[in-house]
Amino acid sequence: MQKLFAAALLSGAAFGAHAADDFPNRTLSLVVPNPPGGLVDTSARIVAEPLAAALGKPVVVENKDGDSGNIAYQYVARAKPDGYTLLVSYSAYHVGNPNLTAKLPWAPKDFVPVGLVTVSSNVIAVHPSIKATNITEFVAEVKNSPGRFNYASQGVGSLSHLGTEVFKQQTGAAMFHVPYRGSGAAIQDVLAGNVQVFITTPPSVMGHVQTGKLKALAVTSPKRHPMLPDVPTTAEAGLPEYQLESWVALFAPAGTPQPVIDKLAASVEAALAQPATVQRAQAAGIEARFEGPEALNQRVSTELAYWQRTVAAAGITAD
Repeated sequence: MQKLFAAALLSGAAFGAHAADDFPNRTLSLVVPNPPGGLVDTSARIVAEPLAAALGKPVVVENKDGDSGNIAYQYVARAKPDGYTLLVSYSAYHVGNPNLTAKLPWAPKDFVPVGLVTVSSNVIAVHPSIKATNITEFVAEVKNSPGRFNYASQGVGSLSHLGTEVFKQQTGAAMFHVPYRGSGAAIQDVLAGNVQVFITTPPSVMGHVQTGKLKALAVTSPKRHPMLPDVPTTAEAGLPEYQLESWVALFAPAGTPQPVIDKLAASVEAALAQPATVQRAQAAGIEARFEGPEALNQRVSTELAYWQRTVAAAGITAD
């Protein structure tokens, strides 16, 4: 029995090594849980071209949006674990959704980390009809007009949803949640004034802020955003505890051979190190930043615990 077990282990190791030697020999798919536009889709398209160059095979982006990301997550979780189908994971879905519902059709253990791709601060953006010019005035305006203010999100479980609930919790500013299917639809209603507030990543709102169609009250990072240098940080605006970072990372289905993961991780790191990739990310208002599988796994564990506490304290649920 021991000999059979040892032989099985050796056979599995040999298969993994052979899989890596032959990998990749065809097109790879990056599955995005959001519609085109916004942080996740933008990040996928930024990394796809240099990743294809690093691997020597085409890399295509597939948008499988809907059901707060669950369609894409379930699709990749059920995909063959061979490295050809990768999830472009959004932080709020990956660490938020498991804390929002007991009926999730996937679990974090269904995926293995490949590498972090981008990180981004968030912008507290409001319609120009809002009189407030800073966070203090905005909170006062909301409190003085109960029932008037709505906030947009990219969907239940998105960071724009969870992050705004944390904002409400910390400031006492009561606002009604209006979920949308992605940032594109949300932005249109905010621009029209149908919804007054949207806390989201720079790619969704930066152009509208720069043209005056939206007002940015603060960015949720320790430092000012280079593309929005006149917008204060939340700490400068009087909310030092309110920090909100979004991230996008690549994950493979659980069971993908480790040599394939290693090859993918090295290729993602090389792709993100290209000056053109860094510049393209900066132009979109985000940061290209690589973290390997081990660091990414630790990030996920830490944030799952954080959002478990936060969601419970705020009483947020998707059920």
